[in-house]
Amino acid sequence: MISDKNDNILHSLIDQNASIFQPIVSDPEHKVQVVYTQIDRRKNGKPQFTDYYFNINDADYFYPASTVKLPVAILALQKLNELKIKGLDKNATMITEAGYNGQTEVYNDPSTPDGRPTIEHYIKKILLVSDNDAFNRLYEFLGQEYINNTLHKMGFSDVQIIHRLEISLTEEENRNTNPVRFFDTSRNLVYEKPLQQSRLLYAQRNTRMGKGFYRRGELVNEPFDFSIKNRMSLVTLHNIVRSVMFPEAVPKKQRFKLSKSDYEFLRNYMSMTPLESKFPFYDRANFWDNSVKYLFYGNEKGSTRKGIRIFNKVGKAYGFLIDAIYFADFNNNVEFVLSAVIHCNSDEIYNDDKYDYDAIGFPFMKNLGQVIYQHELNRKKEHEPDLSTFKFNY
Repeated sequence: MISDKNDNILHSLIDQNASIFQPIVSDPEHKVQVVYTQIDRRKNGKPQFTDYYFNINDADYFYPASTVKLPVAILALQKLNELKIKGLDKNATMITEAGYNGQTEVYNDPSTPDGRPTIEHYIKKILLVSDNDAFNRLYEFLGQEYINNTLHKMGFSDVQIIHRLEISLTEEENRNTNPVRFFDTSRNLVYEKPLQQSRLLYAQRNTRMGKGFYRRGELVNEPFDFSIKNRMSLVTLHNIVRSVMFPEAVPKKQRFKLSKSDYEFLRNYMSMTPLESKFPFYDRANFWDNSVKYLFYGNEKGSTRKGIRIFNKVGKAYGFLIDAIYFADFNNNVEFVLSAVIHCNSDEIYNDDKYDYDAIGFPFMKNLGQVIYQHELNRKKEHEPDLSTFKFNY
């Protein structure tokens, strides 16, 4: 459990807004955790971070849902850089084959301008709308061992990314990742990754929650087993977001091996709204400007505030809501990093699609982001930040 020595401001803000927060944070079933980082700039513009924690306990499991897509997207770019193969970049054509039970092929992607599946396009779909298939394809490219061993070496030792999303596969099927081939713009084969079988040894867990769950339409009256589900602590997620936004200001060990253009690409699509994207295209009938920006907008279907950009990754599954953001208000020179998780499953039944997202989760996320923002608006800073690095033409 992280020390509470720096948690007074975050606790004070929650206490000052007790009417909206206290009924939620006082209930252990909501499993609320929050990390808030204040950023103060030195005279030369370099950032200094002060972290504040609320109820952070890495031993208190939460299902990370789609937030695991962020490190996998980053590592896909890093892997390309490590391979150093001519013609192999994020725009190379990526053909996924099937070589094991439960695997499926991908030969084209109708959401790209020319129908070619690419790592670039998969990452766009992950960051714009949290696409599950896009994550699965990058998981298959990288393999289970590379993902977990690389993150562990970086100091993110709590991470267990050990299964695909949305599709139901056995533990053994998730250990096996598809053969993948890459072709350059002249359609020459430049790289081939064979079928891989992971021998990764997981840290054993016994994580059971709730009082029941649905399996194939039938209620099972026993706790739901999360023991071989993905795992990532909130602090790790928070620090990964910080590393993407401020690589020069985090320990060298926690910097990804990315180029300047890689960082710009990630930041651009972490902050772009679905309606600003041309390829892939998302229509207004199903998406809106502030989609997947829980901390500050909740689940509002409307326009974003002028001058504000949120660089983030959300997760939503099994009653858990998670968001990790770098917040930038270019009009008022406000910036901070904020991450939170809340559990919204009052009936303690999983897989019944009866979660309290709208009644509890989204309002909590929206209120938390806006309370922190108001605090930052009023906080005096010795040096104003120059946020121009994070401005993009969408």
